[in-house]
Amino acid sequence: MKQPMRVIISGGGTGGHIFPAISIANAIKLRYPDAAILFVGAEDRMEMTRVPKAGYDIVGLPVAGFNRKELFKNISVVKKLITSLFKANSVVKKFNPDIAIGVGGYASGPLLKVASRRGIPTLIQEQNSYAGVTNKLLAKKASKICVAYEGMEAFFPKDKIVLTGNPCRQDLLSDVSKEEAYRFFKLDPMKRTILVLGGSLGARTLNQSIMRNLSLLDNSGVQILWQCGERYQYDLTIELTDKSQAQYIHLYDFINRMDLAYKAADIVVSRAGAGSISELSILAKPTILIPSPNVAEDHQTKNAMALVDKNAAIMINDEDAASKLLGSALQIVKDDSMLAMLAKNIKTMAHPDAADQIVDEIEKLVNKEGK
Repeated sequence: MKQPMRVIISGGGTGGHIFPAISIANAIKLRYPDAAILFVGAEDRMEMTRVPKAGYDIVGLPVAGFNRKELFKNISVVKKLITSLFKANSVVKKFNPDIAIGVGGYASGPLLKVASRRGIPTLIQEQNSYAGVTNKLLAKKASKICVAYEGMEAFFPKDKIVLTGNPCRQDLLSDVSKEEAYRFFKLDPMKRTILVLGGSLGARTLNQSIMRNLSLLDNSGVQILWQCGERYQYDLTIELTDKSQAQYIHLYDFINRMDLAYKAADIVVSRAGAGSISELSILAKPTILIPSPNVAEDHQTKNAMALVDKNAAIMINDEDAASKLLGSALQIVKDDSMLAMLAKNIKTMAHPDAADQIVDEIEKLVNKEGK
């Protein structure tokens, strides 16, 4: 292998794609400190700010996703795709990577397609139990496909699949105490804590489900640490102003110290994104999952069912959340035997060495090419 290793990582759109990508980059850097790593994302998506904050350079492509409901709007999408292919070709030619890695999301399509055409090894990292459209299209030419769930041969060539799990942010494993977490968020140490996570962009259903049932918090001995999403924070803050239950609510648009948030939580309410599930599994957090209905092929329900089938999580359908979510969370958070069972079972789903295993596969591909 020539030094330093040169790696392009492409994809993004949501934290579920971005955080695994950054975890892979960090694992590469840990093993190869001199490695040159370039990210390629979609312009105007959250990776354009999150990746630089993690210490890596990123180039944006004007790519956008297809509109499945209003097909006539895809004319501009096709134009952006063509432009993105040309720009991706320029980026790959200039950077000259030893390998290109796709983590899903709009930008990984043009980048990996160009890399494959140029004879550069490509590795796909599929986070979900139901493969995304982009990754399914790229699979035929991919050199290796790292997956998080069993049974992915339904979507990908079996001989290319490696079960690694999803890489998680290592900062989540920091050695912090529950007392430190309570102080950081100004939580009441005498109350149990429900952590509500709507994903990196927030979740309207989760937010509404909490707001409509605030009265259940009265005399419950429970408080809520709540990541609501930037787009919802202002309205929720105003709405909480005249609510007596506001004293039990700790509202944030986005929580940067997720290690402390998870440590404080007795139970977590979350969407069923693959990245979130991987984090919850590693940390053995009792969890209620509310799959988003606004995702391709209903893949979050499939992610959630992989845990529910092993008694590793509770699932509530999105349409039932308003009537069932907060009441169920309050019941479970006080049930020590239920909390212990959920924690034990979700831990069996964890893949703590996922990032290292993916770097092992990267090494094999780069060495195979004699680079």
